[in-house]
Amino acid sequence: MNIAQQIVNGIVLGSGYACIALGWTILLGVARLVNFAHGQLYMLGAFITWYVMTSFGLSYPLAIVAAMVVLAVIGLLMQGAMMKLVMTQNLTSLMIVTLGFGYVLQGGSALIFGGNPQTLPGTLARAKIDLGPLWFTWQDVLVLVATLVLYAAVWLFTQRTRYGSVIRAVAEDPKLAELFGVNARVVYLLVFVFECATVALGAALVAPRSPVLTSMGFNEVIMTFVVVVLGGIGSIGGALVAGLGLGLFTAFFGAFVAHAYTTAAAFALLLLLLVIRPEGLVTK
Repeated sequence: MNIAQQIVNGIVLGSGYACIALGWTILLGVARLVNFAHGQLYMLGAFITWYVMTSFGLSYPLAIVAAMVVLAVIGLLMQGAMMKLVMTQNLTSLMIVTLGFGYVLQGGSALIFGGNPQTLPGTLARAKIDLGPLWFTWQDVLVLVATLVLYAAVWLFTQRTRYGSVIRAVAEDPKLAELFGVNARVVYLLVFVFECATVALGAALVAPRSPVLTSMGFNEVIMTFVVVVLGGIGSIGGALVAGLGLGLFTAFFGAFVAHAYTTAAAFALLLLLLVIRPEGLVTK
């Protein structure tokens, strides 16, 4: 078994996990909101990318932009419908409502796009790079670079700008923030739209590695949840570290133990680390 190749595979997997988890990290940690339709939004972003490429002949970069715009509009509508629950911080109802939205999105996608697996054309997933015994694709390189750039940009925005401070203030106490002239509704709306646009970007980058299916969102939202919790709720750096670490763990567990049990093993790792370090790997 090639250890170096498994390290490469782990980094490839982990960069994908981290990329998909970024939007949920911001939503859950910075804005204190939940969205259990995250996995279905990921699935929808992948299908929209595929659809506009195959039906309208758009290039891959333009298809990514189209998917981000469509999901941003969907996020706008979802958040508008949930605004009363958001403003009262009714997290239990938000979980139920977003879970319901997820099933609606999955059912609607099945009706529109069908149940057959699809493949994104015109991506870099088939452009293989061989470095001696190691191999990966240019799509893997694109995902890793994009993930690192996104995390750096979001960290700088949330920690080093006035607008990032405003978002954190609204998350801590929306009513108090409004007393200081902050429009909490607009802040929540923008954060939710950002989460949806980001998951569309993650879907368009990561989905070319595997067939696009209407059922693909479930596993992604499970692994995303593990990444967000392992990294520490709201910790941007923690989510990146957790994503890469989970990718390495998954690659080695699948290669040396059994690929079929990687999700169960990931949750076992989550439980173990939460017992040892309840605040997650990295604190804010």
